[in-house]
Amino acid sequence: KMPSPPTLFFMSVFFLETLAAMLQNGIMAAVLGWEWARGRALPAGDMIVACLAASRFGLHCMTFTNNLLITVNFSHVAYYFNSLWDFSNILTFWLNALLSAFYCVKIASFSHPTFLSLRWRLSRSVPRLLLGSLAISILATISSTTGHIIVSHMKASQPPYTNGSWVDRARIFHRNFFLLHEILALSMPFLLFLVSTVLLMLSLRRHMHQMRCSRQGPRDSSTQAHTMALKSLGFFLVFYTFYFLSVLVAVSNIVPLQLHWYWAWQVVTYTGVFLHSTFLLLSSPRLRRALKNRLQGCGAT
Repeated sequence: KMPSPPTLFFMSVFFLETLAAMLQNGIMAAVLGWEWARGRALPAGDMIVACLAASRFGLHCMTFTNNLLITVNFSHVAYYFNSLWDFSNILTFWLNALLSAFYCVKIASFSHPTFLSLRWRLSRSVPRLLLGSLAISILATISSTTGHIIVSHMKASQPPYTNGSWVDRARIFHRNFFLLHEILALSMPFLLFLVSTVLLMLSLRRHMHQMRCSRQGPRDSSTQAHTMALKSLGFFLVFYTFYFLSVLVAVSNIVPLQLHWYWAWQVVTYTGVFLHSTFLLLSSPRLRRALKNRLQGCGAT
């Protein structure tokens, strides 16, 4: 059956958006990863961005592959990619939370002794925090994969000549298990991201108010920069909160969607992630320079 025009439109937008996100994050991970591999000392923030870009590249790859297989009616094959998607998704949540906490500690102007101690310790601890995020993601993925195996065995061991109650029981177990799993796996990094982002927004807002009350006036370039930072943080806070809730809704499977609404939901869900990667790409001088050189090289050929 041919998909409807709205479905085709949202499918096209989603796949183009995903390909652009894969290219974007691939460039970021390659540029920063290459300098890191060559032994150049990367700033702690760039270390996190490099790992986050690689994680998002994997997340977009798995999402693209899963939806492509579903589109061509290979849902039974897409089922085996769930564990890889789950790993990329959990790792992305933790790395994004780590990046938000890093920016909060480095930029926010709080004078509490605990906050000042964190500012001194965090840069040194970034490599260990990255390894910790990887370890937590692997353990959480093992848990979800175990759940997939249990559900598969429950369905395969259905006694003959029985009604669908056994399959229904397996489906209910699958839904409840993975809803609880996603809540436990994603809530902690999301709360860390939420607290860090809100604290940073409060600090920037207070700093901007102080600058407006000073002699520099509201049109000071630093004030405008802080205003842009507040807008970008608020924008990503809304989209990332929506992404967190949409993942829980998708796992619970309590809201069945028509096909065109499913693809529209996919577009909106990953738009915020894509735009945040764009912001990271354009805000890094090293990445901007690499992107400019690549574009000049393409223009020369």
